[in-house]
Amino acid sequence: MNNSKPLIYINDDKCRNSYACIRVCPVNAIEVKPNKSHPSILSDKCIGCGLCYIACSAGAIEFRDSRQQVRELLASPRKTAALVAPSIASEFDDITDYRKFVAMIRELGFDYVHEDSFGVDLVARKYAELFEQAKGKYYITANCPVIVKLIEKYYPALVPNLAPLVSPMAATAMVVKDLYGPDVATVFIGPCIEAKDEKDLYRSGTLIDHVLTFIELRKMFEEAGIQERLVKMSDFDPPYGHWGALYPLPPGIIQAAGIRRDVVTSSIITASGKEEILEAIADFDRYIDFILHHFNLFFCHGCLLGPGMENHSERFRRRALVRKYARKRVDLLDKKRWEEDMRRWSKLDLSRSFKPDDQRVPDPPEEVIQEVLSIITRGDKNQSINCGICGYKSCRDFAITVAKGLAIPEMCHTYNIRNKQEYIETLRQTNRKLAETKKALKISEETARKEKEAAQNASSMLHSMLEKLPTGVVMVDSNLKIVHSNMSFINIVGEDARVISEIIPGLAGADLKTLLPFNIYNMFNYVLQEDQPVLNKDVKYDDRMLNISIFPINKNKICGAIIRDLYSPEIHSEEVTARISEVIEKNLEMVQKIGFLLGEGAAETEQMLNSIIESYKKINEALDKKSR
Repeated sequence: MNNSKPLIYINDDKCRNSYACIRVCPVNAIEVKPNKSHPSILSDKCIGCGLCYIACSAGAIEFRDSRQQVRELLASPRKTAALVAPSIASEFDDITDYRKFVAMIRELGFDYVHEDSFGVDLVARKYAELFEQAKGKYYITANCPVIVKLIEKYYPALVPNLAPLVSPMAATAMVVKDLYGPDVATVFIGPCIEAKDEKDLYRSGTLIDHVLTFIELRKMFEEAGIQERLVKMSDFDPPYGHWGALYPLPPGIIQAAGIRRDVVTSSIITASGKEEILEAIADFDRYIDFILHHFNLFFCHGCLLGPGMENHSERFRRRALVRKYARKRVDLLDKKRWEEDMRRWSKLDLSRSFKPDDQRVPDPPEEVIQEVLSIITRGDKNQSINCGICGYKSCRDFAITVAKGLAIPEMCHTYNIRNKQEYIETLRQTNRKLAETKKALKISEETARKEKEAAQNASSMLHSMLEKLPTGVVMVDSNLKIVHSNMSFINIVGEDARVISEIIPGLAGADLKTLLPFNIYNMFNYVLQEDQPVLNKDVKYDDRMLNISIFPINKNKICGAIIRDLYSPEIHSEEVTARISEVIEKNLEMVQKIGFLLGEGAAETEQMLNSIIESYKKINEALDKKSR
């Protein structure tokens, strides 16, 4: 049965990139990519141990939630049985009597409630037989699904050494199916997250329908409003277990099997917890012909502190709770009935098989590893301090993971400190430069403000001067739209222009073609297209004679014109002409400065005024000749 959601995954909305998950992952199944905002869990490589879930203080690590499927199952017509792990003694110590706990589960809608300890007893007896008949072959117990995945994925050569027996969860489900028929639905409730995937290994996922962790069970109690004080006591349904109740303790299944556990004569070594497990499997792989023992392994410290439990501390207190609970259950047990039940269900086929699923990634070439180490240590080979803060045993192990593309150098604490120090120094230098730049900018802004004020004053003077000229001045763009014109031009054009100027000062934007006849505005076209001036052209306009000079200001874009009404008295007056020439010459230097400050626009005006001055010089020369 394929599940749409990964067993364990990272909620990006909650992730704070502390990398705590990466530091605890025993198989490097969490990758960090430079182009990704957050780490991601590689489902194919994950063994479902749940250490990342426990380590993530932000709660960003989540696991597949089965509550809704269980609710739907309980609402269906099918009979449903709960299979409860004996770890309840260490998890639900807040419930005063286990019988109240059983009643609360029934209140959820389960028809039957069975303790997993009887399944432990069945499997334990099979282990005793297996070890007895081993004849020099040594096995690793397959009760812990995390251990099974770890070996299948990362020690595939040891797969033949996995004990070919189902877990107690599967054995209990087989008993329940035999009791009530194959149609009964089964839901395992326990401390293990990986059991959610393990269930799919048996009978194509039909032996166990769903798996709830104790965390999910507590939430279902809360959602349904089920409390201990509201229910009556109810016991588990038979068959009852014996010393299988000790299963949460790492050596519990060995004791349930009746196997001697003293260090001299016992043929079994028990190990639990991440560090012990990784060392135990590595030693089994290399030295089993010397060790000559079977290995009983639990990835957690037994099922006392599974990731599917609310709390993961007080291990020794929890051990005491389990022992107390097991003693109570055994004292109440009908031993004769238990023996009969064991004989009845010993006929069940509890065998299973395994297959390698090699997820190991070959180490990259040595030169690549050295290159990464050089980046991390800044080329100083003596800086490999192996602090372990990144979660790897050594700087070399970390460099190998980076070279494999599963981590980034920024995960190295020392590397980050160096980067931070360099960054701080860079910031310090940048701040100094910024302060200097800010000071220079303030001076520049003050200078620019003064220049702007001067430019505005000069511009105002320029426009005032243009308005006082008796000669018409106009500038047009490439579309023959007026950019600016003075009042003299408006008066020359006539009444229509005066009406428009009352609405649009200076006729800005007006179409020259609508104001002047073709023979005049066509000269503007010529100047714009050819970039050549037209000087002193006398053109008949209505009952007047106009003298027109047109010159380019901005090539093919803007041109300016000086238009004189030759019949106007002012034009015949040498005194006025001389006065205007004098004013223009006096302000030439100022206009040139204005052009520099105002940029292109002022420069265009300066060019136009230069043309005006040039035009007036020619007029003065002509008048001088006439007077002589």
